[in-house]
Amino acid sequence: MFRTSLSIAALSALLLAQPHVATAQTKPGSPSQPAVATLININSASVVDLQALPGIGAKTAELIVEYRQKNGPFKKIEELMNVRGIGEKNFLNLRAQVTVAAQRADRGNQP
Repeated sequence: MFRTSLSIAALSALLLAQPHVATAQTKPGSPSQPAVATLININSASVVDLQALPGIGAKTAELIVEYRQKNGPFKKIEELMNVRGIGEKNFLNLRAQVTVAAQRADRGNQP
């Protein structure tokens, strides 16, 4: 009798928790969804543009621009980790959304 009651209680708890998990995964604006759909060139982006990146606030965006002004343009995106406040973990979240290459407007004309 006790085992049956325990099984029913465990199953009930599992079923009650399930809808909450599903809602949390589909909630818009959740941290698991990238906030930026296009690449941001860290060599030309403004402070406002940089703030659109996940985990980059006003202060960090200002530090990126300041670093760029003092040291010249970034040669590779990994140099972002030289900016105070951007560690490896934060960089790994950003790397798919940033670039240092100049974006070409005439891509449609290339073979």
